[in-house]
Amino acid sequence: GIEKFMQRIGGGFTRYFNEKYNRNGVLFQGKFKSIHVDSDEYLLHLSAYVNLNDRVHKIPPGNACSSWDEYLGKNQSDEICFKNIILDRFKDKEDYMKFAEDTVEGIISNREEDDRLSELLLE
Repeated sequence: GIEKFMQRIGGGFTRYFNEKYNRNGVLFQGKFKSIHVDSDEYLLHLSAYVNLNDRVHKIPPGNACSSWDEYLGKNQSDEICFKNIILDRFKDKEDYMKFAEDTVEGIISNREEDDRLSELLLE
């Protein structure tokens, strides 16, 4: 299955990288995990999270790797995403952009609320 495939890809890349840069050790932390995407709604929210993950985790602009620019048509040099699976569910790219930004704002807001509740519980 996918777990075995990812294990082989990760192991092969680790060997290549370690040989190329004369190093040893692991490159990836933890075991590969997968979750079944069982609805269009979940897929759309997952796409927003993946594309704007840098905002969720407060990674400075320019330091994140994302397909966000590809989805918005700003970067077409290395098109590797099947964007139409997502974009066809919106009237245009701007509609997707608003959905994704609203989704991520909700995620950030929920995390901040969870942090506040955790602090209150520890007091």
